[in-house]
Amino acid sequence: MKLCIISHTEHYKTHEGYIVGWGPTVGEINHLTSVFDEIYHVAMLHKGEAPPSALPYRSSKIKFIELPALGGQTFGAKLSTVWNAPKVISVVNKTLRKVDYFQLRTPTGIGVFLIPYLTLFVKNKGWYKYAGNWNQENPPLGYRLQRTMLNRQKRKVTINGNWPNQADHCITFENPCLTQADIKSGTSIIVTKTIKDKFNFCYVGRLERPKGVERIIKGVIGLSSEVQKRIGTIHLVGDGAEKEAFINMAKETKVDIQFHGFLSRHKVFEIYKKSHFFLMPTTASEGFPKVIAEAYNFGCIPIVSDVSAISQYVKHKFNGFIVTPVTSEGVTRQLNEILELASVDYQLLLKERTTFVEPFSYEHYNNRIMNIILNLKSVN
Repeated sequence: MKLCIISHTEHYKTHEGYIVGWGPTVGEINHLTSVFDEIYHVAMLHKGEAPPSALPYRSSKIKFIELPALGGQTFGAKLSTVWNAPKVISVVNKTLRKVDYFQLRTPTGIGVFLIPYLTLFVKNKGWYKYAGNWNQENPPLGYRLQRTMLNRQKRKVTINGNWPNQADHCITFENPCLTQADIKSGTSIIVTKTIKDKFNFCYVGRLERPKGVERIIKGVIGLSSEVQKRIGTIHLVGDGAEKEAFINMAKETKVDIQFHGFLSRHKVFEIYKKSHFFLMPTTASEGFPKVIAEAYNFGCIPIVSDVSAISQYVKHKFNGFIVTPVTSEGVTRQLNEILELASVDYQLLLKERTTFVEPFSYEHYNNRIMNIILNLKSVN
C-alpha cells in the first residue's frame, strides 16, 4: 500500500543536506511505515536553520516531495498562496498517480483549494485530518470554509473530540505522540514521583499570549510571597516573537522561571520527568494539544482550559484541573489550591494516567488507521 500525505508541515535542509521536519508530524509518519509500504509526504520546505524539535525521517520508505513555503496572516502571504495554487495542485496530482491512498492534513492555507480539488477531481481513496478546533464558534474564514467543505463531502474526516450532531463520516480520533517505550518509561517514573517540599511546573508550546504564557506568569505574580516559596521551578519550553516580553515580565517575581527555547524531544521528556504539573491555560484554536498526553505520561498533572476537546479528556480534580475563568486571576486561584496539595493527593491524580495516555500511542493510532483503510470506498 502506498500513501500520499499532503500538509503544510515545515521542513528544512540541514548543512549536511538532510531533510528534517516538525517533530510531531515526522514522528507520526515514521511510525506509519508499519502500515504502508511507501509514503510520499508533500509538504513545505523552508529556508533557515531547523529548530531542535525537527526530526529526520527514519525510513527509505518515506519520500519528501517539496512544496514552496506558503501561508501566513498578511494579505501578501494569502495572495502568494492563491498565486501558487496551480503549482501546488500539479505537484499533488503527479504524486497521487504513484499511490493508492491520500491524507490531506487541515486546516491549512492550501486546504482552501485542495479540498474541492480532491473532492471533485481525484478518484484515489483517501481521508482528511482536521487538527484544529472542530467546534470553534467563530473560526477564521479559511478555517470555516474548510470545515464546511469537509462536513459536506463523502470521504472520512478525523477530528478532535466528540460533538453533538457530528456527521457519520467525521470520526473522533486521537493524534499519537507516545511509543510503547515512552509509556513504559513513564510508568517507571511515576512509581517513585512524589511532591516533597517544592512543586515544579512546565509548559511546552509556542510562547505567545493566546497559548496562555502571559496568564501563567501573571498568575504566579498574583500569588502571595509565602505561597510562591512552595514553587521550585517553572520550565517554559518553546519560542515565539513575544519571548523577550515574557522574560521581562517574569522578572517581577522571585520564582525561578526558566526559558529553555526549543528543545529536542528527549530533552522535553526530561523536563516532564522532573515536573509535577503541566500548565496550558490556552484560549488558542486548539484541537487537543498532544503535549498534554506527553506530559501526563511522565507524571505532569494537566492544568488546562476548557477549549475544544480538552475537557473531554481532562476531568477537573479527577485527572487534572480546568482553569476557570481562563484569566491570570483564574490561574492564580487554581495555583493557590494546587499548592496546598499533599503528595498523597498528587498520587491520586496520577491513578488515571494509563487509561488517559494509551489512546495517544502510535500503536493505537496505526490500528485505527488500518481500520479506516479497510473501510474506505472509492469516490465516483
